[in-house]
Amino acid sequence: MPTKNQLLSNYRRKKNQRNKIPALHGQPQIKGICIKVFTRGPKKPNSAVRKLAKVKLWTGKCVDAYIPGEGHVLQQHSIVLLRGGRVPDLPGVKYHLIRGNYDFPGLKDRKRRRSLYATKNQWSKK
Repeated sequence: MPTKNQLLSNYRRKKNQRNKIPALHGQPQIKGICIKVFTRGPKKPNSAVRKLAKVKLWTGKCVDAYIPGEGHVLQQHSIVLLRGGRVPDLPGVKYHLIRGNYDFPGLKDRKRRRSLYATKNQWSKK
């Protein structure tokens, strides 16, 4: 433990916290345009085909983003909305796309967790 004199000459410095979603620049969401839509396999021990999109943001940066849900209609030059949130079994993928905005429609047949996939309530009055 340091003495009083040591603390007077060398005060305790706080550690800088690393930003886990640097491309968002402190914003909750950001708009981007798809450059490429592709698939990738996850890390061991998982096996699947994960759908990803390379997105060029309005700030000029390019990032890989995960496409959530079953099925999508994204292609090159689709405009999408991006949020933070990493995919644990895909290294380097720190962003998710948001369904139901711009050129990325929501899912149709969804009963649970509908708001994540921009699905209307089937029992609501029309």
